[in-house]
Amino acid sequence: MIEPGTRPAPPCNPVEVNQTDTAAILYSSGTTGRVKGVVLSHRNFIALIAGMHALRMEPDPVVHPVSMLTLPLFHVFGFFMLIRAVSTGETLVLTERFEFEGMLKAVERFKVTHMPVSPPLIVALTKSELTKKYDLSSLRLLGSGGAPLGKDVAERFIQKFPNVEIVQGYGLTESGGGATRTADAEEAKQYGSVGRLAENMEAKIVDPETGEALPPGQRGELWLRGPTIMKGYVGDDKATAETLDKDGWLKTGDLCYFDDEGFLYIVDRLKELIKYKAYQVPPAELEHILQSHPDIVDVAVIPYPDEEAGQIPMAYVVRKPGSNITEAIVMDFVAKQVAPYKKIRRVSFINSIPKSPAGKIMRRELVTLALSSGSSKL
Repeated sequence: MIEPGTRPAPPCNPVEVNQTDTAAILYSSGTTGRVKGVVLSHRNFIALIAGMHALRMEPDPVVHPVSMLTLPLFHVFGFFMLIRAVSTGETLVLTERFEFEGMLKAVERFKVTHMPVSPPLIVALTKSELTKKYDLSSLRLLGSGGAPLGKDVAERFIQKFPNVEIVQGYGLTESGGGATRTADAEEAKQYGSVGRLAENMEAKIVDPETGEALPPGQRGELWLRGPTIMKGYVGDDKATAETLDKDGWLKTGDLCYFDDEGFLYIVDRLKELIKYKAYQVPPAELEHILQSHPDIVDVAVIPYPDEEAGQIPMAYVVRKPGSNITEAIVMDFVAKQVAPYKKIRRVSFINSIPKSPAGKIMRRELVTLALSSGSSKL
């Protein structure tokens, strides 16, 4: 009812929104190059949410799902997990900033059942004694993404937390989030894999040199195509053309392979491979080995320039408090488990590994530190 003497509000002009219109601009992590704005459309998110609902299991009549987001919401992993929680009606726990013990307190207080996490947090949960101080029995599932999770780390986590399931997934900002995932408990047992292709997603493994599609078991660059793939980069037609081909395939820049059952395995970023003589050494493989050592809290492996070999693998290591682990022990531990060309040939100890808010190692910072420090060759 309009009061006498008042004017009716002017009519709202209808705004037409198309599925192809921009819904969000998220930014790539910039761990191997400069940060780029990724344009995601309404259609991208419609397809993403539809896939989440298609996978949704029957709700537990006893335990209501409570998700805690340990990831920044400006990162695609945190962003699409936020969308997922809202679209499926979960209770959501958010904190102003991440702090490890604060997270443990929140899990106990709010009876958190689900958490999307990055692999470094799984390593921390596996190794930390602080977990004994808090009741974490409500936890049912961790969704791991953002970086490769090693098989050894996953197995040791399950030994410590036998009632918590780890499911892995893989995606990029450019793919609008999840491109592969483990969909059930049986698939989750494929430790080391990031699962099978998500709904409506196509993939192929391509030889980076020839562009030839490769069969299962062979390593190459992963290409993706589907309705969640980005429109392009903001104001950068050149980068868009280099990343999206004319047929809509997204070149991920990740070195991967599929097995005969369709499970995807991430080897490493193509740009991060260490070129030792005529060989390619994936840093992630060496990091997974070193993370299994009880005296190592965290680690990062980088390429270090070498006149003879071109590049050599160098490890930055965070010791466990009170540990006296030496450079020789670190190098010998790896050497016993890898081919000679993959051996660690330099070691430096550091208080913490620089990482992005999403948990990705900032290797460029470590390379700069290594070159500026000029530590002696080991």
